[in-house]
Amino acid sequence: MKKPLNLTFVLLILFTFTTAYIADAFAVSTFVGPLIMVLAAFKFLLVAFQFMELKKAHLFWKTSIILTLVLLLVLIVGLK
Repeated sequence: MKKPLNLTFVLLILFTFTTAYIADAFAVSTFVGPLIMVLAAFKFLLVAFQFMELKKAHLFWKTSIILTLVLLLVLIVGLK
């Protein structure tokens, strides 16, 4: 495997364990939901740019996926 794939895999595992730890350690809190959503967004961006070859795509597609993700995060966290 290539180094970027290994790095992406390690980061995904790290974000997954971090999310599990945060959900377990801080049972009910106002910042847990948004923090988990932000970690999920980073995981989505890692997968999208690495495995869906978005890093080689046109700038329009990169910005549209990031803006859509930000809009969804704001709507979900804001309506909570």
